Amino acid sequence: MDNQRHDRDERRRQWWESHHEGLQVNRSMKRRNAWHDYHSRCIYMVTMAVEGRKPVLGELSSPDDNHPTPWVHPSALGESVLSCWQSIPNHYPEVQLLDIQLMPDHMHGVLFVTRQVPYHLGKVVNGFKVGCNASSREILGTTLWEEGYHDRILINKGQLETMLNYLHDNPRRLWTKRYHPELFTVQQDFIVGDTQVAIAGNRFLLEHPFKAVVQCSRSINTDEAIAQEVNRYMAMARDGAILVSPCISPCEKAVMRTAFEAGIREIILLENGFSPMWKPGGQQFDACARGQLLFVAPWPYHSEKKKITRDQCLQLNDLAKHIATLPPK
Repeated sequence: MDNQRHDRDERRRQWWESHHEGLQVNRSMKRRNAWHDYHSRCIYMVTMAVEGRKPVLGELSSPDDNHPTPWVHPSALGESVLSCWQSIPNHYPEVQLLDIQLMPDHMHGVLFVTRQVPYHLGKVVNGFKVGCNASSREILGTTLWEEGYHDRILINKGQLETMLNYLHDNPRRLWTKRYHPELFTVQQDFIVGDTQVAIAGNRFLLEHPFKAVVQCSRSINTDEAIAQEVNRYMAMARDGAILVSPCISPCEKAVMRTAFEAGIREIILLENGFSPMWKPGGQQFDACARGQLLFVAPWPYHSEKKKITRDQCLQLNDLAKHIATLPPK
């Protein structure tokens, strides 16, 4: 069934894009997928942020006897939000609630629309937001949520488990960012040699005396040849080298992926810069917390989906070489 829904949505996406050639798709965090039927049976993760990102829903708290990891203690308004969430099936019986994670300034909720319904997912979300606003006006004197919401459509195998793990791990990630801000703060206008870039992560990797550029031709495309390059660079890394690469070719990606999984320290060059709400995802978050990663972006963030150009590849390769020759301070 999951594969059938995925194929259906993929056909809708391809049809929609083929009939809207030249139209730039809005790729903001709050976009709706034009090719998805939001009346259909499906699981969604929805995210809503407090207006102005005010931390009014709860307080990040230390682990205790009842909570083995950092957690969010709900405020009175947060308790009201949780109550409104639990009441959704009273108004929409076809909607099953799977989980919710309250954060100080936003929330994530996972819900399951169990059958085809005559209303859009947005009606469910807006009804929930209206209910929360009633309590917010009493407590804050104003409405609670900023306009819109973000949805993630969960149709592939394993997505639900991944999203639930993400929800439950949110307080720990916030705790880590709060007490190690230097590893997660984007530094704009950072100077590397004579080049102005933006960076995020462990900037002290730039000062390491031994750095190796991972640059592999696209002609290295057989499993055997790629394995040889992986082994060659891994030997350098085990000798203490920090690997530097824009991860462009398949071989470069294989080297850096293997090194990352082995806990090797890396400097990764990005074609796209850092979005206003940037943060590393998944395993990269924990790698940043360990000081394992540094991201370097020579160009500003863009929301368009575009292919990297040959000129950009050359510039990134030159920057990687330059970084590798930076002397220790």
